[in-house]
Amino acid sequence: MTAGSHGPRLPPGPSVTISDVAEAAGVSRQTVSNVLNAPDRVRAETRERVNRAVADLGYHPNRAARSLRASSPRMVGCRILPVHAETVASIQDRFLHALAEAGQACDHHVLLFTATDAGEETERCTALWRAGAVSAVVLYDVTPHDPRPRQLVAAGVPFAAFGRTATGVDGYSWADVDNTAGTASAVDHLVAAGHRRIGFLGWPEGSSVGDARAHGWLTAMDRHGLLAQSHRLDVRGDDTMSSGTRLMAELLDRPDPPTAVVAATDTLGVGALHAVRHHGLRPGEDIAVVGFDDTPAAAAVGLSSIRQPIEAVGRLIMAELLRLADRNADKGFDEAAESLHRLLVPELVVRASSAPLRGAPGG
Repeated sequence: MTAGSHGPRLPPGPSVTISDVAEAAGVSRQTVSNVLNAPDRVRAETRERVNRAVADLGYHPNRAARSLRASSPRMVGCRILPVHAETVASIQDRFLHALAEAGQACDHHVLLFTATDAGEETERCTALWRAGAVSAVVLYDVTPHDPRPRQLVAAGVPFAAFGRTATGVDGYSWADVDNTAGTASAVDHLVAAGHRRIGFLGWPEGSSVGDARAHGWLTAMDRHGLLAQSHRLDVRGDDTMSSGTRLMAELLDRPDPPTAVVAATDTLGVGALHAVRHHGLRPGEDIAVVGFDDTPAAAAVGLSSIRQPIEAVGRLIMAELLRLADRNADKGFDEAAESLHRLLVPELVVRASSAPLRGAPGG
């Protein structure tokens, strides 16, 4: 089958887009872009197929737009957040590494900057973009009523977010992790191991991530018919190890303590393990603990945890940033493509801290 036989031949001229070429050649838009701008990255057979489609369709790249892209900073901006002294989390580090690795593959890099608050971050993003220092920016740690997406849309700054707001999500590009499904899978795992009194260590209400993880515990417990006997086992506090230790100790000191807990983060989970051992109990034998984020610390201490697909998020967001930057340079480029709206499912990693309850079926 020839490249031109994938569909009806389009009239030559500016009306033919890079998407038309990609469809005719049976490749992605990025592959077409690579053939046009960096042909050495593409196999000879694929190059030939794309070039044949270009010729058949009469595609003429927008030279002015290509000139703008060639002179672009090849940088994307991202605010880096400070790390709390009592945390074991490294999620932003993992995300930035994935973002940088995905960018390196297409000759783009990540520019990190600091800001005291969301307002200053928006100002820095806008200033960097208008000065030509970055071609797009990334938002991280998005809250339910976060003003940053709306402000960047109003300023015309190309951006994509890791996370999403409670409303208005159709108006910008984002990729997120299904935190509700994550904690629900932890509850399902513990129920299958024989547990019925399953507690939850979470954050105070008001956080997109924290509220979603709490909702996952709540809905899964309700689905298993266990909510009535466990509704008082939902305790909240700051995301620190000392808070996890305090909250877990509070649960263990109750007349009917839980036999298992799901922690909203590995930081709370590691703190919970300290309380378990301080009470003379054995994690995974006397009481089960599951964290969230699957940090290196979780693996080191044998804590079962929910692993976020951070690497996939980084690749998706970098690809979207490049698409948005290209669209900004050439209003007709890839205009028909939909914004990125992706919700990825995390994976439970089972370790010694959540072994089946002794005496339970299958345990």
